[in-house]
Amino acid sequence: MSFLLSCPNCGTRRVDEFRFGGELRETPGDTVSPRDWRAYLYERANVAGPQQEWWYHRYGCKRWFIATRDTRTNTVLKTAWFSPG
Repeated sequence: MSFLLSCPNCGTRRVDEFRFGGELRETPGDTVSPRDWRAYLYERANVAGPQQEWWYHRYGCKRWFIATRDTRTNTVLKTAWFSPG
């Protein structure tokens, strides 16, 4: 699988410069059950369509950012720095 990914800092690069960090998901609260914690760590939605994901630019600026990628076509729709809330 090969596609282009645009780092918000360095610009467009081949995906092999990056490391996939998983789906963007809300972190469980302070009082979470072991079952919910396990679900957070191991269960994925794996949607067919646009999905927000963590990416790390390992051969560039060495920063994490968010990409919205269509998982059916690997088309990257948007990239941006993470901003909570």
